[in-house]
Amino acid sequence: MYKSIILPLAKEDIKETAHWYNDKKNGLGKRFTKEVRSKIRYVRKNPEAVAIRYEKTRCAVLDVFPFMIHYTLDEKQKTVIISAVFHTSLSPQQWKKR
Repeated sequence: MYKSIILPLAKEDIKETAHWYNDKKNGLGKRFTKEVRSKIRYVRKNPEAVAIRYEKTRCAVLDVFPFMIHYTLDEKQKTVIISAVFHTSLSPQQWKKR
């Protein structure tokens, strides 16, 4: 299994989205973060199961929420590097600015 590193901006994405969902319905933010963690575990076990979408970046789509986890692989270190967790309606240019 690969290790994972969640970059600070991706952590902020998760935190902001969880707060937004909690404002809509109590407990929904926790459900969102639980699904993000679950998808990260899947990616750590199967890092190449998700297709490359932009250059070297892969995008794992969450099962319930309309978000994608953007990540790259460091094969030498056996590490998944998560750079963003974005809503599927956002332009890919948003994460490329990071």
